[in-house]
Amino acid sequence: MTIDHDKALVLFSGGQDSATCLAWALDRFDHVQTIGFEYGQRHRVEMDVRPLVRQGIITAKSEWEDRLGDDVVLDASVLGAISDTSLTRDMEITMGENGLPNTFVPGRNLLFLTLAAAYAYRRGIGHIVTGVCETDYSGYPDCRDETIKAMATALNLGMEADFALDTPLMWIDKAATWKMAQDLGGDALVDALIRETHTCYLGVRDARFDWGYGCGTCPACELRAKGYAAFRAESDAA
Repeated sequence: MTIDHDKALVLFSGGQDSATCLAWALDRFDHVQTIGFEYGQRHRVEMDVRPLVRQGIITAKSEWEDRLGDDVVLDASVLGAISDTSLTRDMEITMGENGLPNTFVPGRNLLFLTLAAAYAYRRGIGHIVTGVCETDYSGYPDCRDETIKAMATALNLGMEADFALDTPLMWIDKAATWKMAQDLGGDALVDALIRETHTCYLGVRDARFDWGYGCGTCPACELRAKGYAAFRAESDAA
């Protein structure tokens, strides 16, 4: 199998981080595809907005349209079946005894990367892009740089491949993620991310804030709101 490093596959949930990663990939690669996963997530509305986010991104920067390829959604519902978390069950978001919030879905990113690599292998795609970050996050161990490097080694050994796992957000905070979007696609891209993406863990889509839709109180909303406020403050001071 020939791997083409001018092609990229973006793990795309419909949220702010993965949408920013999609813009990052479109700015760098000749051909970019997206992949999403249904895993019984409580905030399933993120899957509904994915087409809107894709359209908003290429509308914000029209030269990306010819680079954006297919989108596929895979069934990963086994995660929901075996997970007892507040992202896959109707329960209160709390901190666990292990120091991790109960929004942590064990094995989620590991499974997603494995499925993405299998998909990329058959299509000769050399870059797999994911929006994981260990700078401004909820402490998930499968978002750490060490984990991603280990997965890259395992996937390349196990598939006799030459994949690159790209993590453009790994070492930046949420304010810098907003700034990255602005640098890539200007205010039009920032506006599209505010308008179309969904991050809220509770799936709230009927409350609008200056940073987008959500409940405003879950950990994902708090991170997004805090980052947006810092981004705007830095922009106003510049």
